[in-house]
Amino acid sequence: MIQSKRAYSYMNKITTSPTAELCHCAGLAVVCLLLFVSALPAAAQMHINYGKNSPLRKLQIAELAINNLYVDSVDEGRLVEDGIRGMIEKLDPHSSYSTAKETKAMNESLNGSFDGIGVQFNMQEDTLLVIQTILKGPSERAGILAGDRIVAVNDTAIAGVKMAREEIMRRLRGPKGTKVKLTIVRRGIKDKLTFNVTRDKIPVKTIDGYYMIRPQVGYIRIGSFGATTYKEFMTAVGELRAKGMRDLILDLQDNGGGYLQAAVQIANEFLQPKDLIVYTEGRKFPRQEYHAQDGGSLREGKVVVLVNEFTASAAEIVTGAIQDQDRGLVVGRRTFGKGLVQRPVEFEDGSMMRLTIAHYYTPSGRCIQKPYTKGDKKDYSMDLDQRYKHGEFYSADSIHFADSLKYYTLRKHRTVYGGGGIMPDYFVPLDTTQFTTFHRNLVAKNVVLEQDLKFMDSHRKELKKQYPDFASYMARYEVPQSLVDAIIAEGKKQKVEPKDAAELKATLPYLRLQLKALIARDVWDMSEYFQIMNEQNKTIQQALRLIAE
Repeated sequence: MIQSKRAYSYMNKITTSPTAELCHCAGLAVVCLLLFVSALPAAAQMHINYGKNSPLRKLQIAELAINNLYVDSVDEGRLVEDGIRGMIEKLDPHSSYSTAKETKAMNESLNGSFDGIGVQFNMQEDTLLVIQTILKGPSERAGILAGDRIVAVNDTAIAGVKMAREEIMRRLRGPKGTKVKLTIVRRGIKDKLTFNVTRDKIPVKTIDGYYMIRPQVGYIRIGSFGATTYKEFMTAVGELRAKGMRDLILDLQDNGGGYLQAAVQIANEFLQPKDLIVYTEGRKFPRQEYHAQDGGSLREGKVVVLVNEFTASAAEIVTGAIQDQDRGLVVGRRTFGKGLVQRPVEFEDGSMMRLTIAHYYTPSGRCIQKPYTKGDKKDYSMDLDQRYKHGEFYSADSIHFADSLKYYTLRKHRTVYGGGGIMPDYFVPLDTTQFTTFHRNLVAKNVVLEQDLKFMDSHRKELKKQYPDFASYMARYEVPQSLVDAIIAEGKKQKVEPKDAAELKATLPYLRLQLKALIARDVWDMSEYFQIMNEQNKTIQQALRLIAE
């Protein structure tokens, strides 16, 4: 390699000065770095200066000098990581560095699986309480039941010792095929039970729920875009079609994004062949377009996409494509505005740098990314607070766009706006009337969830016997006053009380709705939770009106 010869020539010129050994080390480090850099795209390599006064060589010599000459010992790994973070801090808000541990956790949520025992759990008074076992998963096969308490893992106590949640998860997870010994306390059984569970691949769902919300109208909520999202989505579509679905409400509220490819695959199902879905463009990367292919299964019927201020990235790509191609309507509030393309740069120790290389653009040419100042992450992170203070979440009239940000949809030539995020076709203000201050404080103190878990622990079998299916539960179940009283009493213990009788009265309707949904989630799953909560959701109701029209 020409670069390696240049470095070798430079090394041969090193003299026997006091810094010769350091410079020799620097030369070796440069050679190693050159080999790494050679793996970068050609466009990126062309503009790297390897000469005597290059910034790259300066950085290497500085690191070596600190590591070899500094008066006190230093953690070289930490030194390099801090250096990488320091460089990234001067860039855009979404370029990032993650340690090996952080990278693994992030990849698990996107790749669709991890190795573990297959339970959904919550911590109740520092004890792990099993909410549900994964269908056909390792724990279900071993005989573990919802309501069981895991008190020890491989004979090490995890209950009553204030062990961190992350540490408990580390002990439960492990490579597929390995065994873990679990000690269980089960209600109604005096002695502790022991189960040997063989760990296996545990799927990570990215679709939160789906069901028929009205005759011929399906509802699908996507929580994130991962490796399995498209497959999950098509399974949901197939089941809803079998129940008569003609129109669809696609809920992308609170969806923070994920894989571009998953977003493209799902957008493809709605669009005509060759329709532009999204394109990317960056300083070193020419424009790359993503078009719909043949075989889209959702090209007929009405579509309404639901979004809010936490809808971001890949979710904005799907939303922008459906809106710009006039395939459906968008309902809710302006999305987050995260339209930067990151390329992962993986390091040998498992850590990773995610570097922004381009911007995302919708089919009409709108840049999804909202404005930012390089290096100013504090101001960027306060953007939603500023939008809240300006009244954007409550009134569409508070949002003003310059004429230069005006764009037009590709078929009906409707006006849409750029400037960051996707502005919905129909604005739905944030509903604060449902939540009293008393209710918000109860939730913040975890009182509602804790009391729900205690209630389910005592009544799970009774509920399953009394309501063999969700339809009967939905129609007949009413939250008992004893559960509401327990929440109010626990709130009082934690100094969370309503300011007067009027606030308490205003709190109860939504609290009862929430509790009914939480109980349904614990007995069945998230689809049933949303089926209850959505009936009083104003964004959902607006979507249903549009479909009915």
